[in-house]
Amino acid sequence: MIWNPIKECMPEEQKRELQGKRLHKLVDYVYHNVPFYRKKMQELDLEPGDIQTIDDIVKLPFTTKQDLRDNYPFGLQAAPQSEIIRIHASTGTTGNPTIVGYTRKDIDVWSECMSRCLTAYGVSRNDIFSVAYGYGLFTGGLGVHYGVENLGATVVPTSTGGTQKHAKLLKDLGITALACTPSYALHLAEVIEQMGITKEELKLRVGAFGAEPWTENMRQEIQQRLGLKGYNIYGLSEIMGPCVSYECECQDGSHINEDHFYPEIIDPATLQPLERGKDGELVFTTLTKTGMPVLRYRTRDLCSLLPGDCPCGRTFVRMSSIKGRSDDMLIIRGINVFPSQVESVLLGIPECAPYYRLIVDRKNNLDILTVQVEARQEYLAQGVDTLAPITALERKVADRLKSVLSISALVQIKMPGSLERFEGKAKIVTDNRKLV
Repeated sequence: MIWNPIKECMPEEQKRELQGKRLHKLVDYVYHNVPFYRKKMQELDLEPGDIQTIDDIVKLPFTTKQDLRDNYPFGLQAAPQSEIIRIHASTGTTGNPTIVGYTRKDIDVWSECMSRCLTAYGVSRNDIFSVAYGYGLFTGGLGVHYGVENLGATVVPTSTGGTQKHAKLLKDLGITALACTPSYALHLAEVIEQMGITKEELKLRVGAFGAEPWTENMRQEIQQRLGLKGYNIYGLSEIMGPCVSYECECQDGSHINEDHFYPEIIDPATLQPLERGKDGELVFTTLTKTGMPVLRYRTRDLCSLLPGDCPCGRTFVRMSSIKGRSDDMLIIRGINVFPSQVESVLLGIPECAPYYRLIVDRKNNLDILTVQVEARQEYLAQGVDTLAPITALERKVADRLKSVLSISALVQIKMPGSLERFEGKAKIVTDNRKLV
């Protein structure tokens, strides 16, 4: 099913015409209401009348997270405070948080776009939906919550924490759909198994997972252990929150709600646009947002826009999975390393559980990457009476990692349950070089 086929299946020419009209209106709006953007455009000798079609977007200035922090708290807000009905903030841990204000129109657009996502996953008003994202300043909880209610399904605002109670509710309420981070989905699966609940006792069939990168191997692990079909959901508070893009039943890239969020892929070094199919940095312009709209926001997420049509019938362009982040990328001995690369290797080794940590240190001016990963219980159950099997597994993992990363890593096999579990975004990487 498709929630809004008039928009989601819009012909390309009609879509670009709509995007052009909305872009022109947006530029005029921010020029007259946001001094930051007016100054930026004047420095480029631009006026609102210079932006007439969607192709003119390349004339506009970029916006960065630092711009949002420099204008903390309300410097980029375009609507008067009397029209702001909600404020969210980013989950960053350095500098000022990113404050984002939403008007009632923004909330309505958010709910509409979330309903598109949920319908693409096969959710209907007959479902009981557990929202296990955080309900605080983070956009995940309330973002999905409003979409579920707009769709007409039953929402259970479980939020994070209380995982044993959550597991009980999954069984007792017959919950059919779940939204959370992929790492929490695995933690939930682990607790369910520890409580002696089998996936056959659950009615789960749909999972909406996002807020952190995950791999296809991780998807398969979640699906197998929870007995559902897992879909990717993508969003960021600076643009809207969850709903910016979503997988359909084809699970071949995530459709971007590009009547509201216009995407570009740029080379992060030259800032020049890249054609579809090329990997680069994802950039978004909020075409309809009124509270705090942004022009050409550099997400730092690395991916590509996929060419070709999707068999589902939606004409919205699809984005690939996130390959990493241009600012979170680890450079170790001159090699670019993304946690998703390490995860893909680890989940491809049967003896390794999907719980791992990356630790980067600098010793004698040399970068050292340590990969800690838990062994699966069934592997240890075979009988580990010496260190030989553990040592052999560490060598196996190290060899696989070197073949993918092109650098050596120190591998430490950990006992099941020994690494910390996270109910929100998982803290996978510790870079001790930044502490020196």
